[in-house]
Amino acid sequence: MSDSFDVDTWRVKLEEKRAEKDEFFADHPQSPIPPEEREDFSGLEYFEPNAEYRVHASATVHDDPEPVTMDTTTGREVRYLRVVTLSFNLERDDPDLADGTYELAAYQMERPEEEPLFIPFRDKTTGQQTYGGGRYMELAPDQDLEDGDELVLDLNLAYTPFCAYSETFDCPLPPEENWLEVTIPAGERFEQ
Repeated sequence: MSDSFDVDTWRVKLEEKRAEKDEFFADHPQSPIPPEEREDFSGLEYFEPNAEYRVHASATVHDDPEPVTMDTTTGREVRYLRVVTLSFNLERDDPDLADGTYELAAYQMERPEEEPLFIPFRDKTTGQQTYGGGRYMELAPDQDLEDGDELVLDLNLAYTPFCAYSETFDCPLPPEENWLEVTIPAGERFEQ
């Protein structure tokens, strides 16, 4: 996999995306922030950008995807298909954080309309530094994945679902297979 990666350019682009999202949350009519709270909204909380959490993942494609039922924040159930399992290594400079190989399942609705892969997950920051219902990532590979394909999984893009900000949203909760026994201090933070 060719990956010409410039950490300074990556950091600038990540900060730009975060600024755009803050602007959307503050001003857009479809913001999950309730209208009466938007005037006091001063931006989302984030972990510092860290390129150690931009990892290369190896894909295992499920040719006959199994349905997975996920509970939602309002007590409903939704069905997704487990289409790919992504395996990645974490090797970090901080000796207090565990390294190792981890897996995350990626899902699509049963009738995907060219939608990105949906990766809900929990980690050891969940309920403490991040939202108690878990965080999400989306991944839009530029080609159909095959077994062994490598792709970049940037955990710095992990985000808090809209239901954390307003009860009008109903969000899937990460299934147990996507509960990581590791601390991922990357992406969005959320004060409980």
